[in-house]
Amino acid sequence: MSTRTAPLPVHNPGTGELLGEIEDSTPEQLTAALATAERGQRAMAALPAHERAQLLLRIADLIESEAAGLARLLAAENGKPLFQTTEEVKAAIRIFRGYAGEATRLFGRQIPLDAVPGLERHLAVTVREPLGPVAALVPFNYPVELYAHKAAAALAAGNAVLVHPPVRCPLALVRIAELVARAGAPEGAHQLLTGGVHVSQELASRPGAAAVSLTGSTHAGREIARRAADTLKKVHLELGGNDALIVCDDADVEAAAEAVVLGRLARGNGQICCAVKRVYVQDGIHDAFVDALLAGAAKLTVGDQLADGTDVGPLISEEAAERVEAAVAALVSDGARKAAGGGRRGAFSDPTVLVDVPADSPALAAEIFGPVAPVARFTDPFDAVRMANESPYGLQAAVFTQDIRRAFQLAHRLDVGGVVINGSTALRAENLPFGGPKDTGGSAEGLHDTALEFTRQKTIVVMEALG
Repeated sequence: MSTRTAPLPVHNPGTGELLGEIEDSTPEQLTAALATAERGQRAMAALPAHERAQLLLRIADLIESEAAGLARLLAAENGKPLFQTTEEVKAAIRIFRGYAGEATRLFGRQIPLDAVPGLERHLAVTVREPLGPVAALVPFNYPVELYAHKAAAALAAGNAVLVHPPVRCPLALVRIAELVARAGAPEGAHQLLTGGVHVSQELASRPGAAAVSLTGSTHAGREIARRAADTLKKVHLELGGNDALIVCDDADVEAAAEAVVLGRLARGNGQICCAVKRVYVQDGIHDAFVDALLAGAAKLTVGDQLADGTDVGPLISEEAAERVEAAVAALVSDGARKAAGGGRRGAFSDPTVLVDVPADSPALAAEIFGPVAPVARFTDPFDAVRMANESPYGLQAAVFTQDIRRAFQLAHRLDVGGVVINGSTALRAENLPFGGPKDTGGSAEGLHDTALEFTRQKTIVVMEALG
């Protein structure tokens, strides 16, 4: 007999207001969902590519029809300012439409067998087939956008998808799941399983899913990979980052400072894996850069994420803000000086600028998930690259310089998945591959990559086809 669990509350992280409740899925419900996904998988795989594309377009249209309400709901439960969640919902709409196109472009290959003596008269081709049900494990920081990358890619490739939304902000995805059903997704092809971390762990462990896709912390990624190993699932991981921004002495100081203000202190309340988390500034412009950064930080408004004019809302929880507060204290203990901010009120964390940060501080090597900008000095740009590469993470990096030769030299040496020249690391366009090596997980997510990741390749050989 199934044992029902107590519902889980969802609160506004800034005010504590109860926004709704979700079910904590039981093991029996997970078993039933995986069985239903098998049927949904068969139905999705039977759909021709043009019908899968049309399904995704209908989903995008329905999300667009409720975009304003979804953005407001997401802001209330997540803490990001409303203008930012509005852009996130728009990104999800573009992603669904983008994967509609990818559904019709899952190309195979013709392989020339005349490269092998004796096989000259035979023909070999490859085709792409659906991989199987995909478990999509979605994080709290950009839940609607990152859900879209996983769910739309799985459906485009002809798979069923089982979505585990973040427990602290699931409500926008609950509504989107209703829209997916209204769009005509086959029964079992798209399922939302709410609840605590055990849901993700069970989906990774059970044999019913062919793949598991996680965006989350490196700690969570290791646990999911361990659990998936027993069933040899395909594991797709987009994990943590500690992205460095290197400001050379010929840089546009105001633009570099703005990249930190927008790409670290404001956007996503600092809770972005690709946010600017370490700033290395060359000696010659260090003081001018810090002045510009402090001036930009002083203009930011912290407050109600639903109010006009708010730049920084509450973090996802008070516990998250406490962790940021502790990380700032650790940096100060290592020798950094607090130049601005550093205060905390419940889940609100004031944008913080730290200077004189020792480059070898263990706290600087850790990922801080909040609006904190630590600034360290360097003399030689190649030393800055060395310091950037000492991080266990490898998501993105940025270089500010007017010297294109220097830009490419540094970009070539940075051990990361992406380098932005004269811009913030907090850049993610859906048609670019996004991911990186080392503790970032080694996977790449994007329109032209993820749908292929959720297929398998089959080789077909026709003997004497060319005889």
